[in-house]
Amino acid sequence: MILYSSMRTDIPAFYSDWFYNRIADGRVLVRNPYYPQHVSQYRLTPDVVDIFYFLTKNPEPMLSRLDRLKAFRTFWHITLTPYQRDIEPNVPDKRDIVRAFKALSRRVGADRVEWRYDPIFVTGQYSVAYHIDAFEKLASALEGATHRCVINFIDLYQKVRKNFPEVTPITASQRQAISAAIVKSCRAHGMIPCACASNGDLAAVGFDCSGCMTKEKVERLYHEAIDPPASRIGAGTGALAGCPCITGYDIGAYNTCPHGCRYCYANYDLETVRTNYRKHDPAAPFLIGGSLPDDILHDAHHTSWMTGQLTLF
Repeated sequence: MILYSSMRTDIPAFYSDWFYNRIADGRVLVRNPYYPQHVSQYRLTPDVVDIFYFLTKNPEPMLSRLDRLKAFRTFWHITLTPYQRDIEPNVPDKRDIVRAFKALSRRVGADRVEWRYDPIFVTGQYSVAYHIDAFEKLASALEGATHRCVINFIDLYQKVRKNFPEVTPITASQRQAISAAIVKSCRAHGMIPCACASNGDLAAVGFDCSGCMTKEKVERLYHEAIDPPASRIGAGTGALAGCPCITGYDIGAYNTCPHGCRYCYANYDLETVRTNYRKHDPAAPFLIGGSLPDDILHDAHHTSWMTGQLTLF
């Protein structure tokens, strides 16, 4: 199985002690965000965890203990945007993130660390010209540390509209201008420009829209065939229409990310995040809180999807 760490919060940035404690313990408990009484227990051992898929704005807290993950396959998406404290109030200085990105790349390899420039939106301060200039500078700084950059234009989910009411949908002309500039910068700095398969129209301007975590990609990166259940592939898992990706299981929790980004879809509000963060115990099997009397516990998906068959990529 593939485990996300995490699309719901930033575990590497804020909960790295907890994560490494979970590795040492060999298990994690995850409360279902929609049916909170239901708790899944995942074994965190190399025979069942095929890939840890990390998504973070700051990998630095993970770096000193990466050796503890040497028995596991890992894959990383590092989000690095041009926004300032008005949008990302608690994200570290971008120069520090660039340094951590490069350090991680040296440890795990540039093919297994991808840059996310996501989400893209346009305001008076963050204009089309601003994005074009900022992207070129970041691409130059990351040259050689990654081979792919994944972009996405902002999705105006209900939580986003609540916390960022002044943001507006990007126009077709803005989208076209930014996309063309990103393709140009990526090619100049040895990167493949990528977009979610749901943005398939961007293929016409030079983007790879084949997917972020497909069967073909896993086999190319790790040189072994993978055979995930059909129920974990594509839009049937709740992914966006047209998505061909393998969907893993998430060990994070919503409303727990202290970055406080105004465009975040995973936080309801910062006060809820602060309340939850105070309930965090690095030694606990749950990310937030503990067991409750009415919990229904079940072991979850303890099988590897890797077949053992080598691939010739």
